[in-house]
Amino acid sequence: MRRLASLLVYLTCLAIPLCAPAQTAPPAPIVVKVVIVTTFELGNDTGDKPGEFQFWVEREHLDRTLPFPGGVHPLRINDKGDVLGIVTGMTIGPAASSIMALGTDPRFDLTHAYWLLAGIAGVDPNVASVGSAAWAKWIVTDIRQEMDPREAPSDWPYGILAIGSLRAGEPPDPARTWATEPRAYPLNAKLADWAFSLTKDVPLDIPVIATPEVAAFETTYTGYPNAQRPPFVLQGDILASDSYWHGVILNHWAEDWVRIHTHNQGRFVMTAMEDSGIAEALTRLDHMHRADFRRFLALRTASNYSLQAPGHTAAESITAPYIGGIPALEAAYRVGSPVVHTIIANWPQFKDHIPGD
Repeated sequence: MRRLASLLVYLTCLAIPLCAPAQTAPPAPIVVKVVIVTTFELGNDTGDKPGEFQFWVEREHLDRTLPFPGGVHPLRINDKGDVLGIVTGMTIGPAASSIMALGTDPRFDLTHAYWLLAGIAGVDPNVASVGSAAWAKWIVTDIRQEMDPREAPSDWPYGILAIGSLRAGEPPDPARTWATEPRAYPLNAKLADWAFSLTKDVPLDIPVIATPEVAAFETTYTGYPNAQRPPFVLQGDILASDSYWHGVILNHWAEDWVRIHTHNQGRFVMTAMEDSGIAEALTRLDHMHRADFRRFLALRTASNYSLQAPGHTAAESITAPYIGGIPALEAAYRVGSPVVHTIIANWPQFKDHIPGD
């Protein structure tokens, strides 16, 4: 009897796998061609006051919504599945975390995707005007040593100095720096040149961008001829900081900082927050063979100036309402979208050969 029971148990165990439902293969990942990277949205993705995401959702028909528990906002994708949009969240940490979460998401194949960061920023009025759009070749981070400027030596221009430096405004001594400290991220200069060449003649001196309010605001920047120009497309670099800094003295620091940390190759134009976190995440995803850092483009458009107009204080300026918010959002889409459309239209070429190479 015992032997019969053991035999029945053995036969039952053999039969279980035969009765189990067949395992279905996971769906193939979506092959994404372009990722639109934005940092915030104000309300709904469509139909209300826009943030950085809304024009892309509405105009590129990113109609499918995908849950994104590793991020701060659902993803959006078009019907073909080749253009994906993300809202990273503001400041460096959330932005980096969101890009890492997307880059490791098994639903997507991002190995050949181009990444377009399209966001608004403050602009140096020495260089460009509100509504202008700048393609970057460098993203510089602001990891630094700092003291209250009232305690800085009297002959220093500001109370900020690079780690490894002995004086504000001077480059660091390599022997004194931190080995793991990221300072600047050089982007693919040839790709940035290609994007600029493609879009340099995009008209931005149009009513929806060069509004009467913007024009009146720009006239207050006497002595800054580039701040009073009609908006235009240019090349210029980004200083990314979690500090929302402002004013003449800190603008001087930003100009020095970008020059120092790019070894005189970069020029400070746009001040933003998230960009160094996005660049760091894409660098790591590149090492993991899940993204290609060479395909990263950074476009920032000017919604305000990084210092006050003559006759005004920094405190007045930093607390004033944004005059150029909507114009900058329009400029980001109008300058960024031709790049997206050209990549998609020429995908058989650009899948394996990066434009500009």
